[in-house]
Amino acid sequence: MNLGHFKGSLCCVMVSVLSCLLLCGNLFAADQSCMYCGMERASYEHSWVIIEHEDGSVEGFCSVHCAAIDMALHTDKPVKRVTVGDYNTKQQIDAEKAYWVIGGDVPGVMTARAKWAFADKDAADSFISQHGGKTANFDEVMKASFDDMYNDTLMIQKRQREMKTKQEGKS
Repeated sequence: MNLGHFKGSLCCVMVSVLSCLLLCGNLFAADQSCMYCGMERASYEHSWVIIEHEDGSVEGFCSVHCAAIDMALHTDKPVKRVTVGDYNTKQQIDAEKAYWVIGGDVPGVMTARAKWAFADKDAADSFISQHGGKTANFDEVMKASFDDMYNDTLMIQKRQREMKTKQEGKS
């Protein structure tokens, strides 16, 4: 047996396995920043939305707001599956099976009317008892996102102008 050939083959196998792991890790990460607002996933795990399309493409967004923008812009890409960060655990959960809360006194991500997902009903009920809001299903959350889009866009533009003015004042 040629030991040099064995070492070379082993090295190729290891490189292939590592490449696959890195590729899969990036696929499941579904981007590390939101393509619409640039917010980093690490800071928004509690609201991060991942959309898997029927064509196999996968995109990540900071919030339901930005996910709704993507759905509106890509009507030609049917959605296969949507997951969202559980508000408490920050773990991705099935958006269709989540217990959703709309509203409350906790500021939303990219929206004036917050939309939070919970893996279990007790956690959603506890949030409502502490912060307000109302229960909803995923369809109601998406409809609310589209209903809120105009006002949220104006709010975001206002905040961006204020930040720009503040930065110019520091220069």
